[in-house]
Amino acid sequence: MKKKSIAMLCAALLAVSLAACGGNPGESRTDQEQSSVQDSSEESSPESAPTEPGDDQTQGGESQPAESEGAAGGYEEGWSQEMENLKKAVTDELGGEYWPDTQVLPDMLEMNFAITSDMYDDYLAEMPMISTNVDTLLIVKAKDDKVEAVQSAVEAYREARVNDSMQYPMNIGKVQASRIETIGNYVIFVQLGGDTQKVMDDGDEAVIAMCQEVNDRAIEAIRGQL
Repeated sequence: MKKKSIAMLCAALLAVSLAACGGNPGESRTDQEQSSVQDSSEESSPESAPTEPGDDQTQGGESQPAESEGAAGGYEEGWSQEMENLKKAVTDELGGEYWPDTQVLPDMLEMNFAITSDMYDDYLAEMPMISTNVDTLLIVKAKDDKVEAVQSAVEAYREARVNDSMQYPMNIGKVQASRIETIGNYVIFVQLGGDTQKVMDDGDEAVIAMCQEVNDRAIEAIRGQL
């Protein structure tokens, strides 16, 4: 009887021990999953994520916008408002007689006219896309101490064109009639005329006279805006 009581007591103690150590498997798994989800959420939180570079970055609590491209509005994107207004005055006056349609960017301005960026505050230069035409409009807003230098560079350009023996016959009159005008800090070169075919049969003098008249109108249109 004594041995039987001891055996029953041992069995009861063993059952209690197993219940305490094993716990509820379902509850243990749920707790582990919740802990895992919480850890994952904290890792992916925007507050802990590194800042990606973009258009607006924050440094020291201040917004840092991305730098704009180009200088003075970027000549690749178009002329300044002042130059657009001057051009509009010319195109309104000349209409279909204005043939330049291609921007001369700063590197080409230096290459063609020997006018470097340290010589001007602003400019507009346009020529036709077709190389057989020579119609050109150049307006340079020279720096205060560079007006004479810009004018000399434009005069050298014009002289070289006049002395170019390889000019197409239809362009000779336009080149001869080209004109340089300085108004304050603005140095202007006009070599315009549009379609000269209608007067070419009357000779070179007729072409020159026609182009001079077109150039005079362009200069006066610009003068009216300055």
